[in-house]
Amino acid sequence: MTGLGAFGVAFIFSAQLPVQGHSWIDQILWLVLGAGVYIAVSLIDYQFWLGVAHWIYAISLVPLVMVLVPGIGSEVYGSQRWIRLGPASFQPSETAMIAVLLITASLLVRSEIGSVRQSLGVLGKLALAVGTPMLLILLQPDLKSAIVLPPMVFSMLYVSRLSGRFFAGALAAFLVVTGMVAFDTYRYMDFMESRGLSFQNNRGAYEKHGLVPLHDYQRNRILSFVDPDKIDPMGIGWNQRQSMISVGSGGLTGKGWTEGTQARLGYLPRSVAHNDFIFSVIAEEKGFLGSITVLSLFGLMLFNGIRIAGLSRDRFGTLLALGVTVLFMVHVFVNIAMTIGLVPITGIPLPFISYGGSFVLSCCLLQGLVQSVYRFRKDFA
Repeated sequence: MTGLGAFGVAFIFSAQLPVQGHSWIDQILWLVLGAGVYIAVSLIDYQFWLGVAHWIYAISLVPLVMVLVPGIGSEVYGSQRWIRLGPASFQPSETAMIAVLLITASLLVRSEIGSVRQSLGVLGKLALAVGTPMLLILLQPDLKSAIVLPPMVFSMLYVSRLSGRFFAGALAAFLVVTGMVAFDTYRYMDFMESRGLSFQNNRGAYEKHGLVPLHDYQRNRILSFVDPDKIDPMGIGWNQRQSMISVGSGGLTGKGWTEGTQARLGYLPRSVAHNDFIFSVIAEEKGFLGSITVLSLFGLMLFNGIRIAGLSRDRFGTLLALGVTVLFMVHVFVNIAMTIGLVPITGIPLPFISYGGSFVLSCCLLQGLVQSVYRFRKDFA
């Protein structure tokens, strides 16, 4: 965690060096505050959270509703995801992520899990508990924060030994939804081309005709991944293309710290280089060896989380440690895959490395929960 944070500060500084930004100083302050949160949470017996999970969940829904209210939520690029708190900003979806983790573990621990028929009650409660914040997050809209929740919940269901029929059904539903999104995206492309409309300057012309509840800019992101040359490579697909150039140009050892040209010259936009695309900056300046170092640090963190899940004294601890680990795994995989063109751009940040105050604090709190599971693993009182 410390090593990843150090990487983050160093390369946030490098990414913003041309404009002499001070985000790296803010990141240090957030990491110091996050370290305090990590220590405090790790010293609390994780069983405490079982008793207050429902209260935390209920409280977390309040800011999710408030952020949608005009005048309270701050609109940036067409999305209301932030609540201003003086000079700082707060993203309610970050606390909702933690609340969903706690309520899911709490419901699974308090319920008997067996066959699908025996588990219909708890599955219904989970669908409501997870679906409500996901819906509120999607209304912002904030697809990136919503898509990290299902893998976490499904991993916790899996270790709870739910019937395999449930997962078969979930896989079938996923394939159906994927097919619908693909078909809807094809109809969108045909709709725009047949009317001679611009993809980049589209103002939601297709949304009322859509088969799935996506915004047109989200369809553009899918299309920019599938066919970047056709869907405005100088606009929609620009960030990902420049990111791939950054990663590919790093070679074995990179161009040197602060010597990367993509971010320095502004080809990789400075608005995203220090957060969503920070891995691209690392890969360009420290090359393959630097990238492997970062991946190794994440690998150690994820392996440690799985190990602690296995060492836990009870099912609640196992669910917490596993849920946190899968959550981080999704963030790491999607962010890095996004920067090298394996998945569409989603805006998912890289834990402890991407710039962001509320995200850093959330990551530290989550790792504090995992450390608490380890610290109190032998206490059977």
